[in-house]
Amino acid sequence: MSRGGKLAPEVNRALFVKNLNYNVSPDDLFELFGKFGPVRQIRQGIANNTKGTAFVVYEDVVDAKQACDKLNGFNFQNRYLVVLYHQPEKMARQAQDLQQR
Repeated sequence: MSRGGKLAPEVNRALFVKNLNYNVSPDDLFELFGKFGPVRQIRQGIANNTKGTAFVVYEDVVDAKQACDKLNGFNFQNRYLVVLYHQPEKMARQAQDLQQR
């Protein structure tokens, strides 16, 4: 945490995970991410353009922060995970920029 015990503004309960093995199961993800606290929901990408990704939603923002800090760059099933905080407004802006090109 930053000084004063406050979390950075981008920190939230939802994580976006990239670079997952295409064969990873939901149980594998619950087992891995559940080590950091109660997980409310995991949604894996199944379409061709979303395979290898997942959204992980924690009950508590502190658990999500700990998971993000520990699992970003973690080697899981021979893939190095990329774990980011879900930022829907930033993703929408990027999608809009791509459409304008």
